Amino acid sequence: MDDSTKRLLKRLMRRIPTQMLRETLDKWGRLTREQLRSMDYTQTKWALTEKLLAICEENELAMKHLTELEMLYIIDNPNQGMWYAFQLMDPEDDAQSLELTQFKEQFKSHLRELVRHVSIKIKKHTDDAVWIRIAWGDTFSRPNHLKPTYVVHYLQTPYVFVTSLTSKQKPLLSQALVLSTRCQAIKDANLNGRKLTAIRDLLMRKYQQVFPTKYPSHPPENNQTISNPHIEKEQAEPAANRLQMACEAFGGGMLPQLQSAVYKLETKFRDHSNKTMTEREEPFKCVVKFASTNLLESLRHCASSGIASTPVTPLLSCIPLKGRNYFVITDNGPGPSQTRQPQN
Repeated sequence: MDDSTKRLLKRLMRRIPTQMLRETLDKWGRLTREQLRSMDYTQTKWALTEKLLAICEENELAMKHLTELEMLYIIDNPNQGMWYAFQLMDPEDDAQSLELTQFKEQFKSHLRELVRHVSIKIKKHTDDAVWIRIAWGDTFSRPNHLKPTYVVHYLQTPYVFVTSLTSKQKPLLSQALVLSTRCQAIKDANLNGRKLTAIRDLLMRKYQQVFPTKYPSHPPENNQTISNPHIEKEQAEPAANRLQMACEAFGGGMLPQLQSAVYKLETKFRDHSNKTMTEREEPFKCVVKFASTNLLESLRHCASSGIASTPVTPLLSCIPLKGRNYFVITDNGPGPSQTRQPQN
């Protein structure tokens, strides 16, 4: 094992929690039963690392084997790092018939035409996701396996999710994806988050959607004694309506755990008491960010409990509706009477 392979193994051991190490190594399948039994998981991480390093050297494992271990861990634990969503545009007529084998061959071929030194590993997951690990190099340097890019693409869908991609690498990856998926272009979906499953479910509508109804369901009754039935009846209908409108806006049941939404304002400043700012020709710019461990759940609670007014403003309901959490808001036209809408 060379130094770069040892560094990758040590980095992996730092990332993988001790309680997950036994299962991960077992799935990896590169260690014998005797070697797996020889691993004492009550030891320190340093001791475990040294033991595994010795086993890997004994088995003559190389970089390609350790990248398998890394992919295995990342696929099983995808909610790490910052993931960005992209959307493929204008597919050709035969794009839907693209198979995994064709995609793998074409993607590797196109990317290697663009980058001289690059390491590509592609693995199909059980949920039909195609996982791609890319270690980038350039004309003069070997692929850097310590800073790989991960790409997740669901075949027969236009959606691609990427993490750890630099601005220099972005056009190279975009071109390889467009050519290998038989599409004409790719665009930023303006959706990102630390939980891959959340932005995937939001973009692919994998959550319970609630549609408008004339007969909203009433919230579940509790076992508390009703002090005044008339007051209870009067309060129940507005509460049910708020809950219905909140669920229509954000969804029902468990919602994708989106952590933030960002609104970039580029609008005309309006304040009659401040003529200096109001008379400026250039727009007033600022950024508003909403953050929570589960933003959609928090917004739905605010609307259903009456903390926020209903119907829900389109500026917030467009997060699940458009599958985005980054918006640029501009004036729709001159004059104070014009409405402001997120740009598509």
